[in-house]
Amino acid sequence: MQPTSDHPYAMAKRAGDLIFVSGALSVDEDYQPVTGRREALAAALERMTERLASAGGTLDQVVKLTYFVTDITLREEANEQFARHFSRARPARTFLEASRLPYGATVEIDAIAYTGE
Repeated sequence: MQPTSDHPYAMAKRAGDLIFVSGALSVDEDYQPVTGRREALAAALERMTERLASAGGTLDQVVKLTYFVTDITLREEANEQFARHFSRARPARTFLEASRLPYGATVEIDAIAYTGE
């Protein structure tokens, strides 16, 4: 995705051995919110993974994740998702509740990856 007036920032930005991934929302390709707790978490992680890959990174290289959710009770499902996708080298994580997210999304995930040795 290229910068637009609504998205004037980089979706992912490499700085040396680091990749910074902008917040990825639980929305579909038309920016409609994904419904369902597990589905919303999966959509946000998928969008974040796509952005990470666009800068040459992989999930195995993620060292920090931040989850923003509109319902703090999503934590249990997020923990299950986290354990499945980050079973080898678990990154640090922050999990925060927000009152609202863009486009009516219920989940947003950003990340930092380290691509060095």
